[in-house]
Amino acid sequence: MSGGLRRLARTLRLAARRPLYRALDHLLTSDDGRRVLFDAVRGFAPTPALTLPSHPYGLVAAAPPARPAPVFITARFRSGSTLLWHLFRHVPGATAYYEPHNPRRWFDQAHLDRRIDPSHRGVDDYWREYAGLEALGQWYQPRWVTSRLAMDAAAVDGDMQAFLDHLIAHARGRAVLQCNHIDFRLPWLRQHYPDARIVHLYRHPRDQWMSCFADPAAVPREVDVEGFRNLDFYWLLPWARDLAAQFPCLDPRRASHPYRLFYLIWRLSHAAGVQHADVSISYESLVARPAPTMQTVFDEIGWAGVDLAPLTALVGPATPSRWAAWASAEWFDREEAACEAVLARTLGPAAATPAAPLLTHR
Repeated sequence: MSGGLRRLARTLRLAARRPLYRALDHLLTSDDGRRVLFDAVRGFAPTPALTLPSHPYGLVAAAPPARPAPVFITARFRSGSTLLWHLFRHVPGATAYYEPHNPRRWFDQAHLDRRIDPSHRGVDDYWREYAGLEALGQWYQPRWVTSRLAMDAAAVDGDMQAFLDHLIAHARGRAVLQCNHIDFRLPWLRQHYPDARIVHLYRHPRDQWMSCFADPAAVPREVDVEGFRNLDFYWLLPWARDLAAQFPCLDPRRASHPYRLFYLIWRLSHAAGVQHADVSISYESLVARPAPTMQTVFDEIGWAGVDLAPLTALVGPATPSRWAAWASAEWFDREEAACEAVLARTLGPAAATPAAPLLTHR
């Protein structure tokens, strides 16, 4: 090798080493660097063997009592989830938290919006269980309601986990958390709360759609997505935009009618609930047959000895269906069939086929 080539090779070697020298200098001279280096070395150091003898005075620290596994209720908006929460609220030994992610921030009791939805029969407040839990405010994030709605098992959200941990830890008895924002976060929930029991509640999509409107007559049947923005009280369009990253068929720009977005999210949410929950029940069965339906729930989540009579007394008559007065069965059939075709192309025919009883027209 000529002298020129040797000098060039040495220059290249030095240039390649400079970033390494700078990194080592940072490790050895900065507090952060020394902490990283110490942690790395400690990770390789063998743990010395140590046999701990019994306490010389026979003292043994009491282990903290095991808490019962929490129960999560997953449901869409206007699916009867308030009724199911109301029933759990009356179960002895339960602390039932209403919609923990709700932007009304039940834990901020100094600034509570104390309105009660008149359709929530028998409910006089939503926030009683949150008394004394003002510390939840340090973790609560308003974005949970409309962003990053799909979370797989590998997702990380330390604030959400700390928020839920605090609720569970401060429950008197068994924690029950009724949530309308976790249907696409169930894999994350299963990963971080493997002992939890999950109850999935769903409602016939046509009735649920109509329940989203205080006055269905104010919602034109042929409303388009743009015109629906001022009628969207349950975050349909923000959810569709956020979930479109995982499910492109939910992109509002591609939808000819907001009901199609609603139905597609309903179907995908139902599939997630069936896949990840311990038990799935319909609102219709809960209202028509409250005792056997709740017994099934308690059996599946391992909650024995619940007296069903006081609970069934809380269940009123079903709300009459209103969808037939808003649009014909043929209209709904056509819109739902178009959505099923989209799901079949997206997920495959086997994954997209609905369970027949779900869509039985009443």
